[in-house]
Amino acid sequence: MPVAALADPVSTDLLFEGDSLTTGEFLRRWEDIPDLKRAELIDGIVYMPSPVGLHHQECQAFLAGWLNFYSLATPGCRPGCEGTWLMGEGQVPQPDTTLRILPEYGGQSGVTGPYASGAPELVVEVAVSSRSRDFGAKKRLYERTGVREYVIAVPRSQELASFFLTPNGFQLAENDADGVFRSRCFPGLWLDPQALWALDLPRMNSVLQQGLATPEHAGFAARLAAAKR
Repeated sequence: MPVAALADPVSTDLLFEGDSLTTGEFLRRWEDIPDLKRAELIDGIVYMPSPVGLHHQECQAFLAGWLNFYSLATPGCRPGCEGTWLMGEGQVPQPDTTLRILPEYGGQSGVTGPYASGAPELVVEVAVSSRSRDFGAKKRLYERTGVREYVIAVPRSQELASFFLTPNGFQLAENDADGVFRSRCFPGLWLDPQALWALDLPRMNSVLQQGLATPEHAGFAARLAAAKR
């Protein structure tokens, strides 16, 4: 049985899990399915994500809020949630959340038609049913396309894995001694994983505000503002 069918009943173009498609064909079929919200093309293979359960939904919502609050205090930074990215031929991922520096502020990503293109500076994925893909094919994709920092939140096991890009590829980062994640790409972007697992938004915001109050964040914000063209 097809995973999704086109609105036009006479058409035979469907999307199936495991299909091998070009970027253009994948987007054409998907754009013709108005009710389809989640689909990805990784290494030319179609993935149709499983239904989003409560663990995933709540964790993603709190992470999206965390990035939204950071962007409010940091000029030129734009958060995204479940947006479709064009990262090369056969590469159309749909990350759970992203944070990018806008091109006019010196960021590395761009826009192609209605879609973001290139690589955002930061990708955050919530790994529940998608764990093997998040730690596997998507990690390899983000690494080779130049995502500068990649964070994977695993709510069921309360694991937060973060990777930063080096000349030799992604390197696993260690949280500081107090357990707080401090972004290497976005100064002042701090996260208390224990507050995330507890869905303790006040605590998450308190730790973030501490990061936003640092001289490192002030300097970063000033550099972005000065770089605007």
